[in-house]
Amino acid sequence: MSKPLTIVARMTAKPGREDALAAELKKLIAPTLVEAGCLQYDMHRDLENPGNFLFFENWATRDQWLAHMESPQLLAYKAVADDLVDVFELFQMGKVD
Repeated sequence: MSKPLTIVARMTAKPGREDALAAELKKLIAPTLVEAGCLQYDMHRDLENPGNFLFFENWATRDQWLAHMESPQLLAYKAVADDLVDVFELFQMGKVD
C-alpha cells in the first residue's frame, strides 16, 4: 500500500495581479475537496506580502494527486496562470516515520 502524499505548492503573483490570482486560486478549493483521495487542501495567503500564496495538501495516493492535476478546475487554472503567476514552486513530500 502506498503512503499518503503531501504537496506544498507556493506561488507569487505578478505585480498588480495579487487579487486576481487569489480569486483564481479560491476557485480550486471546493471542487478539489470532494475529489477522490483528497485528505486536505488548504490555501494560505501571506499576511505580510499578500502576493504570496501556499497550498498545503494531503492525498491518499500519488496517483490520486496526479488525477487531480488533470481535473477540470486545475486545467482552467493552468489556462490563466501564466498571466498571474511570477514564481511557482511545487514540492512532493512524504512523511518521515
